Amino acid sequence: MFPEIAVTELGEKLNSDEKFILLDVRELSELERSKITDSRLEVTPMSRLAQEGVKELSESVQSQEIPVYVICHHGNRSMQVTGWLAQQGYKNVFNVSGGIDAYARKVDPSVGFY
Repeated sequence: MFPEIAVTELGEKLNSDEKFILLDVRELSELERSKITDSRLEVTPMSRLAQEGVKELSESVQSQEIPVYVICHHGNRSMQVTGWLAQQGYKNVFNVSGGIDAYARKVDPSVGFY
């Protein structure tokens, strides 16, 4: 198992000034249906990571200086990406358990469901 963060804890972090990256690995079409709006959000679809590897990630993610919380729809793809990043040497990377669906249900329904 890989390190995880609960959606309620993510909600607390989003309401703070803490430095981190929320890496959304869903496809762009999914973002039209449901999205967390925050300046710390970065989007890199899993399909692009599969094709291009780590070079698809922003410099801020590549630097590995701050925590990276990986999110998808239900937490399956984000768990795969979290594991892959750990294999690439990332130490401060966490899967968002339950994904944006759980976040919308437990923390902020305004982000939307699909």
